[in-house]
Amino acid sequence: MRTIPNRRGPASSDAPAPERRVRPARLAAALCGALLALPSIPLPAQQTAALTAEQDHQNMMDQLGIRRLRPGPSGNESAPNHANYDSATANPYPDLPDVLTLGNGRPVTSPEQWWSQRRPELIDGFEREVYGRVPANVPKVTWEVLVNEREFVGMTPVIAKRLLGHVDNSAFPAIRVDIAMTVVTPANARSPVPLLMMFGPSRLPAPAQPPQEDLDRINAALKRLLAQNDTSLAAIFARYAAYEPIVRAASTPAFPAPAALPGADPPTTQQLLAAGWGYAYIDPGSIQADNGAGLTRGIVGLVNRGQPRKPNDWGALRAWAWGAARGLDYLETDPAVDAKHVGIEGVSRYGKAALVTLAFEPRFAMGLIGSSGKGGATLHRRNWGEAVESLTGSGEYHWMAGNYLKYGAEEATFGRTTAEALPVDSHELIALCAPRLTFISYGVPEKGDAKWLDQLGSYMATVAAGPVFRLLGAQDLGVGDDYRNARMPPVNGGLLDGQLAWRQHDGGHTDAPNVKYFIEWANRLLGRPAARP
Repeated sequence: MRTIPNRRGPASSDAPAPERRVRPARLAAALCGALLALPSIPLPAQQTAALTAEQDHQNMMDQLGIRRLRPGPSGNESAPNHANYDSATANPYPDLPDVLTLGNGRPVTSPEQWWSQRRPELIDGFEREVYGRVPANVPKVTWEVLVNEREFVGMTPVIAKRLLGHVDNSAFPAIRVDIAMTVVTPANARSPVPLLMMFGPSRLPAPAQPPQEDLDRINAALKRLLAQNDTSLAAIFARYAAYEPIVRAASTPAFPAPAALPGADPPTTQQLLAAGWGYAYIDPGSIQADNGAGLTRGIVGLVNRGQPRKPNDWGALRAWAWGAARGLDYLETDPAVDAKHVGIEGVSRYGKAALVTLAFEPRFAMGLIGSSGKGGATLHRRNWGEAVESLTGSGEYHWMAGNYLKYGAEEATFGRTTAEALPVDSHELIALCAPRLTFISYGVPEKGDAKWLDQLGSYMATVAAGPVFRLLGAQDLGVGDDYRNARMPPVNGGLLDGQLAWRQHDGGHTDAPNVKYFIEWANRLLGRPAARP
């Protein structure tokens, strides 16, 4: 809690005589000195704005001068306002911003122009209008290793660490942010290993259990405490003397059988470890809540001191990406990790976050972007399934900067605005990842990777990003630049020859069926040995 400093001003040797009139300036100085000499007075307690998502959404509309937004389409194809799935009307704004043309109309013809001029232009456009800016005063993160133990994942001995990244909240103690992350690396690796960071719950794979004698002590102490708190429990424990509140789990063999069903791939974590990689899980909810009501808390709320956002403030996607970058800060200090070869992965909303992370944080070497849809790899200008209006309504607006709401405005002080007015689009977000390894992954609608996600729109964007990869000496999909007439390759075919890759598997809303292809592709391009079967 901030207090008023308790100190005195310098003593004066020429104090006015009683009969002299005190000048206003001297009177002000004397009053200031007297106030400073008072005991410290605590300021009022810090408070956060308690808004519902609907209230916060309306607050942003009011800031922007939006009177009415167009409603987003329904995912129910029998509803009157169902989403469009007619290819004849899917591209109302077929011309994308040219990825290699500067804002002044001049072409970008060299890597130097890309790095010094075009890339900064695109970053500014995405920060201002789509994802928001990371504030200059975002506090530092200090990582604490809570658990560091030897475990097994499948047949692989590992070192598993559970960590918390404590965000400095000294400027606003009312909000606390602790980033949860788990890091798992092969125990017997002879050198630092590449690692895939994934958005998901942070938990240890197989926490070590205490030996039976220690568990007996824990149970005895627990029974005493329970009986002290509720004396009637003493009689129950006496009747059931052999009962133990905590029972040791069944012994796990050192080399358990893989959990996968016959013919199915092993879990992603087992595949990574078998290939000599490590993995990390970083919990996005510990960085920023996945709802509009949480925008006055989490890292966004902490920086804003509990107050609502301004229109170009960051949304949840950019906040999750910031948190992943802070996780990478830790990995750069871990001697078991090859920090130059760390990737980022996510599916659905976390696929969006993974792509945003890879685009904005150049230290990530690669990304596996799963079923990311609108706000991720799919073109904003496409009218297929999920629409811009789906993201400007009160359900998902918190992913984006407040300014993004403008592109769903039907009535506003600035007029009616659509996705056509966006200065950037997702092909340019993918281009910001160049020349690093960028794998765009989807499943099929028949298995649950819904049409809503617009797989073709993501493929078009990936094709349109290709010229930047080639300009920077990397290989793109190798299918030309005609994104308007692009046709996706057959399911399970894939385009995996270059640093920009695409593969649509025959599974559902997951990237798990593509993990083995991602590992093989990344190992080849990184010059690493192939994964053992």
